[in-house]
Amino acid sequence: MATFLIVGAPIALLLLWAIVSFNRFVSQRQLIDNSWSNVETELHRHHDLIPNLVETVRGYAEHEQATFIAVIEARRGAVKATGPANKHQHAEHALTAGLRQLMVVSEDYPDLLASQRFLDLQPELITTEDRIQASRRLFNGNVRDYNRRIESIPSMLIAAIGRFSKADYFEVEPAVALLPSVDTT
Repeated sequence: MATFLIVGAPIALLLLWAIVSFNRFVSQRQLIDNSWSNVETELHRHHDLIPNLVETVRGYAEHEQATFIAVIEARRGAVKATGPANKHQHAEHALTAGLRQLMVVSEDYPDLLASQRFLDLQPELITTEDRIQASRRLFNGNVRDYNRRIESIPSMLIAAIGRFSKADYFEVEPAVALLPSVDTT
């Protein structure tokens, strides 16, 4: 009986540790999936605001057609992007570049900068960008914790056995950080 306890107890403890570690990986992966869905929700909100912005700027800067087309195409690509973070990153970078170009164009039109529609869109866009960045930071924090466990001893053994692989971070710059400020006083 004593031999059974001496041999069996460590094996039981090791098995219990492996089960707990495996379940923690599953939990962390689910947390990453959940936080990614929050990022996607904010990205969709952002994508929904872009047509309003394009139409507002188009009303004042009709001859900037190439910029409008670039933003619309970049938005279309961002909306079509599905799956994990690495599938969205390229499309979101293209959209950010297009929006920044649109903001540069808008600076050349003082009437646009003073229009109520444009002024109403600015805080909405900035709020959405802030929400994207907050969701992105939460997602990347969850990815960091998960990846750290995958690379740490002894949990890397369970990661290898359970075929848990590293997750990708999601990096995207705010597009509307360059919005011009308009003094309405």
